[in-house]
Amino acid sequence: MSVRRPYVAGSFYPRDPQRLRRDIEDSFLHKLGPGRLPVQGDKPRTITAIVCPHAGYMYSGPGAAHSYLALSEEKAPDTAIILCPNHTGLGSAVSLMEEGVWETPLGRVNIDSDISKAIKASDMIDMDESAHKYEHSIEVQLPFLQYLYGSAISIVPICMGFQDLETSRNVGEAIAEAAKERNVVVIASTDMTHQEPQESASHKDHLVLAAIANLDEVGVQEVVRMNHMTMCGYGPVSAAIVASKKLGANRGEILSYHTSGDITGDWGAVVGYASVKLTRTVQ
Repeated sequence: MSVRRPYVAGSFYPRDPQRLRRDIEDSFLHKLGPGRLPVQGDKPRTITAIVCPHAGYMYSGPGAAHSYLALSEEKAPDTAIILCPNHTGLGSAVSLMEEGVWETPLGRVNIDSDISKAIKASDMIDMDESAHKYEHSIEVQLPFLQYLYGSAISIVPICMGFQDLETSRNVGEAIAEAAKERNVVVIASTDMTHQEPQESASHKDHLVLAAIANLDEVGVQEVVRMNHMTMCGYGPVSAAIVASKKLGANRGEILSYHTSGDITGDWGAVVGYASVKLTRTVQ
């Protein structure tokens, strides 16, 4: 069995399980977080996808907590299909892990091999573990999921090296086809603008957030291209929008936005962090 070991434990988040749980709880209770701890709810599932940041928890944890709190208020998903950008350059254009487990200090989560195999039917997606070995942007989502659901949640990890519109639509359509009649949520892992002054970063980020909230994958791609944005996961976000619309989503809501400057007080070169949920109407 393939085991993907934690790579950024001890740097992006604590290696010690108790400290990790405390850091997650601190993210929920932080002044930039939602201000309360999650309690598993039983509302009907309306969320098709969430957008979450993936920096070190001291920077992006409070933002991510907004998405995970929203997720916790509804009935638990069985599987999280997690899309991330490729920061390392390793692996295929779109790389999927088909089976095995991912490990964090909070334990292990299984890959949902049935859904993975169904998604892999796309001609743009390869089964390639190498892209995931050193990639942090899925790994940092897992402790939040484990905090909410323990070992009951399974995952499908997809790393996107190609993030163009055609690839994003192909990936999103493959996810939607595989997720039909299944209890899944899509997670798009992305940070926003990197290393620009606060005013510039916030302006650009809110342009693309408006497109996300409008479920407009074309708009996301155009805003990123026309504004020369350094948003790292625009492809995962575009694919999540495509999948969500095919799964019935009709609304997006921006839950949170802040920058690293809000944490450090340095406004000269910030990174933006946003949380968004995409939802469908349930009768």
